[in-house]
Amino acid sequence: MSASIIVDKDRPSPEWIASLRRRFPVEREIDHVLTRKLERRAGPPYTPLTLDVLVEGTRKLLAHHVEGSFEICKPRWLSGGASKLQMAFELHWDKPGRGRCSEPVVLRMDPAESIVCSSRLREFELIRAFAGVIPVPPVHCVDAEGECLPYPAILYGFAEGVAKPSVAVSRVSGIGTNLGAELRERLAPQFIEHLGRVHTRDYTQAGLTAFDVPQTPTQGSEWMVNWWERVWEEDGDEDEPLLRYAAAWLRAHLPATDRLSIVHADFRVGNFLFDETSARITAWLDWELGRIGDRHQDLAWTTSPAFSHYAEDGKTWLAGGLLPEAAFFDAYERASGLRVEPRSLYWYKVFNAWWFAIIVLAAGYRAARNGKTHQDVLVAWLIGLGPMLLAELRGLLEKA
Repeated sequence: MSASIIVDKDRPSPEWIASLRRRFPVEREIDHVLTRKLERRAGPPYTPLTLDVLVEGTRKLLAHHVEGSFEICKPRWLSGGASKLQMAFELHWDKPGRGRCSEPVVLRMDPAESIVCSSRLREFELIRAFAGVIPVPPVHCVDAEGECLPYPAILYGFAEGVAKPSVAVSRVSGIGTNLGAELRERLAPQFIEHLGRVHTRDYTQAGLTAFDVPQTPTQGSEWMVNWWERVWEEDGDEDEPLLRYAAAWLRAHLPATDRLSIVHADFRVGNFLFDETSARITAWLDWELGRIGDRHQDLAWTTSPAFSHYAEDGKTWLAGGLLPEAAFFDAYERASGLRVEPRSLYWYKVFNAWWFAIIVLAAGYRAARNGKTHQDVLVAWLIGLGPMLLAELRGLLEKA
């Protein structure tokens, strides 16, 4: 028996990083951000930043993109966006086509290490691609490598609205949020219509330079398995045989994508804002995990038990907190003109339970353990979801 190789994941060697890149080929931009994470891991933990530091970095970033003079006024911390740092401010500037005006802006920036390591450039391109297609906040510019700010960041316009009803019990990241019967009835059709528009948007005309297009029917799914198995290797500390078995099952049953679509990858209650009076969705947020792939990833995630609950009668299970699952998929097929394929849907149900478990048990664990995030308490709390997610994954695999 050969001796086990001990790897210090908190100070990964260049050789180990290179071995992961060879074992788990992924899209170029995903490889870049994962590699950057490991190369910077040995650096200092997250240190609280002052608003002055963020204002100065924002000023440098805007100077590269805004013509004429501008002022950053009333900077303040903004809550929400659990894995990212956010600052709101008023931008006084000469807006093209409008002249001198004041506009609310949000800075969204990575911490030293996030529970979800993703690309601000991809997020920027996706939000820009859906302007005028579905409600999204306007985007101004992106600091993809953290050249002006301490970490990679994006600037976008402030979107009005709330993420949950004012009378709702507070939930973490939309988990189990109950919109109530009246709001559900008014929001569900918009939700489904917008999801159909995402999946039918022509990705070839969307300006997505930071995205690779799968070249075979199964390559997109294989990239996803490689991405999250690599994260498990990079961040996990305790072996979990169920996760390894699930990875093997996923590889053995890769679904053939019948039609490539833009995938949001976190399309659910909690990630859109709405006006509580008119019940109109005002903005879709959190595009950081988006990709070009299989629409069934969104469909499986949206209807995940984590975001679902029983209706007021205590009997009707509402997929995604909106509609019974069969009614949800029927409405989606009518809105999008696309079919819901049961086998692909089921594969992505397994995949989503698997990668969600990896996020909380590996990526979240290491970010909190090493003090790399400003929300280490919240991230540590999320680790407690691990047993529930593993139980869901086990049940899905047994049924499969």
